[in-house]
Amino acid sequence: MKHALSESSLPRGFRFAATACGLKKTGALDLAILSSEVPASAAAVFTQNLVVAAPVVISRQHLKSSNGRMRAVIVNAGNANCATGAAGHAAALRTVNEAAKRLNCQPQELFVCSTGVIGVPLPLDKVLRALPIVTRHQRPSARSFAELSLAICTTDTRPKTANASFKMAGKRVHLVGCAKGAGMIHPNMATMLAFVATDAAIAPGLLQKTLHYVASRTFNAISVDGDTSTNDTLLVLANGAAGAHSIKSDTSAHRAFLIALEDVCRSLALQIVADGEGAQRVIEIEVRGAKSPASAKRIAATIATSPLVKTAFAGADPNWGRIFAAAGRSGEVFDPAKVDIRMAGVPVLRRGQPLNFNERAASNRLLAKHVPIVVDLHAGPAVARYWTCDFTAEYVRVNASYRT
Repeated sequence: MKHALSESSLPRGFRFAATACGLKKTGALDLAILSSEVPASAAAVFTQNLVVAAPVVISRQHLKSSNGRMRAVIVNAGNANCATGAAGHAAALRTVNEAAKRLNCQPQELFVCSTGVIGVPLPLDKVLRALPIVTRHQRPSARSFAELSLAICTTDTRPKTANASFKMAGKRVHLVGCAKGAGMIHPNMATMLAFVATDAAIAPGLLQKTLHYVASRTFNAISVDGDTSTNDTLLVLANGAAGAHSIKSDTSAHRAFLIALEDVCRSLALQIVADGEGAQRVIEIEVRGAKSPASAKRIAATIATSPLVKTAFAGADPNWGRIFAAAGRSGEVFDPAKVDIRMAGVPVLRRGQPLNFNERAASNRLLAKHVPIVVDLHAGPAVARYWTCDFTAEYVRVNASYRT
């Protein structure tokens, strides 16, 4: 898996473009498109929040009505088009209809996504004026993909991209992805927005099954602040343009595809955590020795979303008691007298008893960009990992003035 993009790393048969239509106050890129030259197998997972943005409602409907065969995604940043009533729904539909005309496809073959401020009417006129530009300037180039990844950013400090490839029967299959997200990240499906394109050939049903599995291990295992967005969308388009045979379930080709997709999604997910609003470091919570994978993940998630744990990491404070206490309130049953904890490789708790350790040396280790925490319950065979970031005063500053 690689971060740097080149023409050769892009999947065949896809085009990308971005433009500035005036939704962002800065005048930066804010409208983009990713399209396949032919109908592609599609899979997606969406927010589980009960407050759902109009683009999510429409994208769900289109994925179902097209039987998982889609052509493109049109996306804007700077406005979430959420809690905007009938007018917001109509604006998203109009965007899709106008884009479909220019792509020479059916409206139900398009995803539509939005991200930004909730509760502000979408300036549809700005989007419609820019649609001819963004559709006309689509290119199968690394630069165009980079502009797409930049256009979807809001409070992100940098764009997030990843790519991978594998060989299948002598053919090289490529995957490329981009994501945005820095705050309101605690996915119950994916993250704010993430798009993956691949020239693999795979049926929509198997692609959907594979995406669910991968999302559970990547985007559904990160948290910045514990808030699930109203617009979360993770989607994959697979157009088969690599020329390889169609991937079948339970084959070596499917395993290779799953590994590549998971590599791309994990990279994007961890880039989101690393770019968390105000974040200084990524914290990896590994829970070992749990009774079940679900139990391990729930304990890891409880630790990762604890404000007390996250603020301790902001100060590089080796306060293992906060980790131990968070595990204990997770709702999962384990014996505290059997628990071991290591912070950045330093043993701090063994069989439920505190250990003597050099706190200054441990604090210095907690200043690293990536900090591993291991909690071993000694209660079973299951393991889970969850990723988060520290919780700093800068996070409060950013979100105290998000609208103003």
